[in-house]
Amino acid sequence: MTNAPCSSRRLNYQYFLMQMGFWAMFAAICAYQTALLLGRGFSNGQVGLILSMRCLSGIIFQPALGGFADRHPSLPIKRIVALSMSLSFCANLALMQTRPGLAGTIVLFIIMGGFEISSYPLVDAMAIQYISAGIPIRYSLGRGLGSLSYAACCILLGYLVKRFGVESALVLHGILIVVEIVIVTAYPTFRAVSPAKYTPAGDPPHSIPALLRYNRRFTLMLAAILLGMTGIIPVSNFLVNIIVDRGGTASDLGLGLSLMTSSELVTAFFFPRLRCRLGSGRVVVLSLAFCGVKVLALLLSPCLAAVYLAQPLQMLGYGLFTPISVFYTNESVPPADRVRGQTIMMVASNGMGGVLGNLLGGRAVDCFGVNGMLLCSLACCMAGTALGLFSLRLRDGQIPVFE
Repeated sequence: MTNAPCSSRRLNYQYFLMQMGFWAMFAAICAYQTALLLGRGFSNGQVGLILSMRCLSGIIFQPALGGFADRHPSLPIKRIVALSMSLSFCANLALMQTRPGLAGTIVLFIIMGGFEISSYPLVDAMAIQYISAGIPIRYSLGRGLGSLSYAACCILLGYLVKRFGVESALVLHGILIVVEIVIVTAYPTFRAVSPAKYTPAGDPPHSIPALLRYNRRFTLMLAAILLGMTGIIPVSNFLVNIIVDRGGTASDLGLGLSLMTSSELVTAFFFPRLRCRLGSGRVVVLSLAFCGVKVLALLLSPCLAAVYLAQPLQMLGYGLFTPISVFYTNESVPPADRVRGQTIMMVASNGMGGVLGNLLGGRAVDCFGVNGMLLCSLACCMAGTALGLFSLRLRDGQIPVFE
């Protein structure tokens, strides 16, 4: 039970706004981060290293923030998110004011990435709290609207970069961080009845090793997701290289990214029915398979127009993975571990997948060119799909209460 502070409709609208603000903010730094770093004189390999460190920081920060939220259920999650965004704003401001070289840039990207990437599982958890309490939050639609705002921000960025240069992305990013802090702060606080107490039939939170050790299906699916994200993430982060290789320019990146992310809005309309029909596990595997299909389409694309035509495949690939990973995790771990479970999922996907994918992508572009990178990405996606299929055949163990 929960003391709902406002109507379900108003709660949904505010959650939609929070998702839209978050993904617009995320687009402002992620969409042109490769072009920004290349413009500051870094090589593709160095760019891959910087972006990998950004993702690695999420691996370090997320378990800490997720565990803290689980251990302090009386503390509103939105306060943790707002503080994280404030620290990211400080790092963004420092990056705007200085050109600190490789080591300094890595430090600032670690701060921005660590707190922004770590915040998203908590944004998801803010919806899951109400969903678990029986209040209908239209999560998939909110995520789709977030993708639409990402696309709109990419179009705006394309205009700003063309007129003011790639450094303008940092200005927009800073503005949108402040906007998201305001939105998050205004979101209604979830208040559960006796949040710090467990019923006799309930279990206390388990450790991360216990969750992974006794839930073999979930653990193996995480490994499959890690491989799939290692394949698909560099395709997005090094999309500017693909576009230039196929005859475009850096300013064409905004349209390519907008086509990619706007297609995710379509996912919101068929996602609930697909999930009910196939089940969460099968939909996760389906999304990994279509990540591979998209990579293959880009590999075979002969020109810029073909690259653009391949972008809507995102709706069945990463666009489908993002909402289904939340529901799959929610169904795969005990109720007391759901915040921690979402954190583990984000670490395996955008965290470790981002680290390995960016290192692989940057190195592959330098050594083998764009097509070499795409071949490596395709291999990872295929391996992830195969491992995901195998995970569906496993049975889970019982997690001991004392873990």
